[in-house]
Amino acid sequence: MSADRPDAAKSHDDAVERALESDAPLSAAVHQRDVGKVAAEARHWSEATLVGRTVTVNRPREEVYAFWRDFRNLARFMEHIDSVSPGEGHSSHWVVKAPAGQTVEWDATLTEEEPGRTLAWRSAEGADIKNTGRIEFRDGPPGRGTEVTATIVYDPPGGEIGKLVAKLFQEEPKIQTRRDLRRFKMMMETGEVATADAPDAAPRG
Repeated sequence: MSADRPDAAKSHDDAVERALESDAPLSAAVHQRDVGKVAAEARHWSEATLVGRTVTVNRPREEVYAFWRDFRNLARFMEHIDSVSPGEGHSSHWVVKAPAGQTVEWDATLTEEEPGRTLAWRSAEGADIKNTGRIEFRDGPPGRGTEVTATIVYDPPGGEIGKLVAKLFQEEPKIQTRRDLRRFKMMMETGEVATADAPDAAPRG
């Protein structure tokens, strides 16, 4: 399933692809600034923050894809996600943990699905945290399983929600994404997530 994308959105995807192909890490400031600017313009947002990471998982691509495609599984390895509930059609409802026992919620729509290869989504109109995500699954080197690349773009909100989000991501978002992908790798390869993991360990297997 793939939705038709306007030229601006395609421009963003092309910019992300160029950044992914660069020798510099996607989290480097120049790539975050340039690709984030394109992403904001494509979505008519005031600004956009982009985080991209890749992890190699020693499991077959179809198996890795199927686990991620069931969005309910995201709460099993993403530390800040409380739940993701499938809705009608391609919609889902996300509940994210916030400080002081609070939560932030929004609806999202699956915008692209190529079984075994690609998943993409965007938050619904009016969401407190505007965001889009794209997960790509590629065969790794022989005997190495699957390379999973996660690219998340969000518009940092203002007001009270913005304060919650700032506290939620008091560590750099790229660090949290790295932790989540490492936890995903452990979940897929061992069936469980270790309770103690160093926050600065690299995710690439």
